Amino acid sequence: MSANTLEETLNASARNALLREVIARIREHDVKHIYLQYVSIQGRVMGKVIPARHLERIAERGLAWTYLSAGGFAESRHGGPIGPSAEDVAEGVMIPDLSTFQILPWDTDMARVFCDHFHRLDDDERPGAVALSDSRQNLKRVLAEFEAALGYEVRTGCEPEMSWFPDGVVAAPAMNLPGNVGPSYHIGELERMRPVIKQVTRYGQAMGLDMIQADYEDPGQIEINFGFGPALATADRLVTYRQICMQVAHEFGMLATFMPKPVAGIMANGCHHHISLWRGEDPAFEGPDGKLNELGRHAIGGLLTHARGMSAIVAPTVNSYARFWEVGMFAPSTPTWGPENRQCLVRVLGDRMEYRAPDASCNPYLSHAVLVTAVRAGIEQRLSPGPVTEAGGGPVDGAFGEIPRTLGEALDAVQADPVVAASMSAELLQTFVELKTDEWHRACGAVTDWDREMYLRYLP
Repeated sequence: MSANTLEETLNASARNALLREVIARIREHDVKHIYLQYVSIQGRVMGKVIPARHLERIAERGLAWTYLSAGGFAESRHGGPIGPSAEDVAEGVMIPDLSTFQILPWDTDMARVFCDHFHRLDDDERPGAVALSDSRQNLKRVLAEFEAALGYEVRTGCEPEMSWFPDGVVAAPAMNLPGNVGPSYHIGELERMRPVIKQVTRYGQAMGLDMIQADYEDPGQIEINFGFGPALATADRLVTYRQICMQVAHEFGMLATFMPKPVAGIMANGCHHHISLWRGEDPAFEGPDGKLNELGRHAIGGLLTHARGMSAIVAPTVNSYARFWEVGMFAPSTPTWGPENRQCLVRVLGDRMEYRAPDASCNPYLSHAVLVTAVRAGIEQRLSPGPVTEAGGGPVDGAFGEIPRTLGEALDAVQADPVVAASMSAELLQTFVELKTDEWHRACGAVTDWDREMYLRYLP
């Protein structure tokens, strides 16, 4: 689906029939209110709530919505807002994407629908144009350009990990296992989390997610997967999944977090992205022998070549980089690739590849956009992925450098890579860099427990 103008969106041939279908569902289930959702650059869900009887009017005309919301209404350290139109707080309109309408299973009086952000038709400079700071619209653009240039559909899946802490106590829960035995996949630990897993699965299925499996990864950490699909749908589903988990945590009185590294010494919360290309129902990365073909190798070449530049987007918080410092935690810091090799940044699995750098805090619209852009660059420029790292083998020193080890280093890298920068509009990139630079500077000025432990009694 391309990022159409406001007029094209409102006048789409199937839109009126879809609106009638949504209104019928509202009446059938007696839905009373609807969240109109919009995702900020940080990946936070923003929006307004409306009485359901007003959806038809808003679907036909839109709802006023400020461009500044793209920055999540964040303020800089100096007190000014960060985001588009920060000075005059100008407004565009958000338009419901009716194909995403879902009734909330935990309160069937309520529903939600994703929205896209546009300039108004009477805007002096860009009448009816897509709001350039809308990360969801940006992904639509990247996908449409990819398909137009190469003729392939991008399908993706993701593996969202997160930590669950009973009673809000942020600490690794006690394990009923010897110290030298890990809890991964242990049925006993899954049994302790059974009510949570059942409720997340129930809500996910009710909201259209194909829930396929769940496992216990490390102390307090659960990964629950849903089925793969078109890239935009996967990004929407990850946002939905996160909202479901927050609701379930509220119901059970738990603290659930997508913070990448909430506790030192245990595995961080990743969100590995799987990507495959398709022409119809034929996968494009698999050769006649069932192995990775030349197209797939070039795609990996793009991912590895631009891994440094992508880091700030797929691992976008200060805390993200704690994930790459602990050895043996399956968070590769060197851009390498290999079949069925979890120590590599790119793991090849038949007709798809798994990019292991993204973590649980990423904005899925931005992470998908940059992955697709890097894959396109690799294919069009016929980039080499370098030597393969076989499963069980030692690390291979490649020509792609190292993953940045701080957010500050990663922000320098994203601005130095024109291919990565092209995955976002100039306005979106500028706001992203401003937000994340402010975050990095705040961290540099913070006094932490580590500072006190290290330096409080440093001198006699």
